[in-house]
Amino acid sequence: MTATPKPDASTDTVYDELDALHVGALWRHLSNLFPAQPPARALPVHWDYAKLRPYMLRFADSLSIEEAQRRVLMLINPGMRDTSATVTGLYAGIQIILPGEQAQAHRHSANAFRYIIEGSGAYTTVAGERVHMSPGDLLLTPGWQWHDHYHEGEGPMMWLDGLDFPLVNSLDTAFFELHDQTAQKPAVPDDLSSLQFIHGRLNPSWIGERSASSPIGKYPWAETERAFEAIADHATGSEIDGISLEYTNPWTGGPVMPTMACRIQRLVPGFRGAARRHTAATILHVVRGQGTTVVNDQEFHWGDKDVLVVPSWATYRHVNTSRTDDAVLFAYSNEPVVKALGLYREELMR
Repeated sequence: MTATPKPDASTDTVYDELDALHVGALWRHLSNLFPAQPPARALPVHWDYAKLRPYMLRFADSLSIEEAQRRVLMLINPGMRDTSATVTGLYAGIQIILPGEQAQAHRHSANAFRYIIEGSGAYTTVAGERVHMSPGDLLLTPGWQWHDHYHEGEGPMMWLDGLDFPLVNSLDTAFFELHDQTAQKPAVPDDLSSLQFIHGRLNPSWIGERSASSPIGKYPWAETERAFEAIADHATGSEIDGISLEYTNPWTGGPVMPTMACRIQRLVPGFRGAARRHTAATILHVVRGQGTTVVNDQEFHWGDKDVLVVPSWATYRHVNTSRTDDAVLFAYSNEPVVKALGLYREELMR
């Protein structure tokens, strides 16, 4: 590549004139536009749930659901404050709802899911289907589907919100709409989609629609736990992520949503993972256990219900620091988008 021309006074004037015409000289921007490797905009971050929980309860006490519409603490990456993203293309937040509260029905272009952290007795209504929540459940809300939440139990209900709105907003394709009613009227039996689809490889043959997002409203923790128990110690799993299972769309066998892949991984006692890096940005939630994740030589010590971020092309490895108990991590990433664009790359670090 030829060297960038050295400007003189007259050249500077020309560049100013071009700038006024909204024109740029490519040779002045090549290194920024075509970096040797992905820029480290998103930073590795760890959020301690035990520290966040008191703030959730405080706002639940002082801020009504009507005022907030959604009472959520956003987990914002320090390197991406301008987009409110948790990592490139993805967002995470922790939401709380109290007994008797009804969260206003709305819909948006962004795909969303909820991973239930604690509580019982609440449900979300998605496209007319009431889907009940229990800790460890994964609930899907594909883009542009009406959804609202109601808590008919006791005690606070909290969950992890995962959305792809940073990606949708970056493409200037976002829409949002409030429902004309606070809550939807149920249109089908409760938890129908899970009852129809959570049967291994047996899918209802009478349903003709094949959606890009999974038709399953809830992947229950009971089924996830049953899968881990069945596999038990018969599989060695991945040297990187342990015994890792992917939530899949029963129509395609692929990710649950076209923009987000969701996985659950079991790290056996004493697990020390191999190091890897890849171009899929990832958010991890600790379902249970204690351990350490090393991201670009930075150690993050995590415990129950914590959240942490592994940015694109960051080297990471997981360690279960317990010698007696499993650690279980829920992970979601923008891998489907990266792969669809032919941009996925990974390296095992030796």
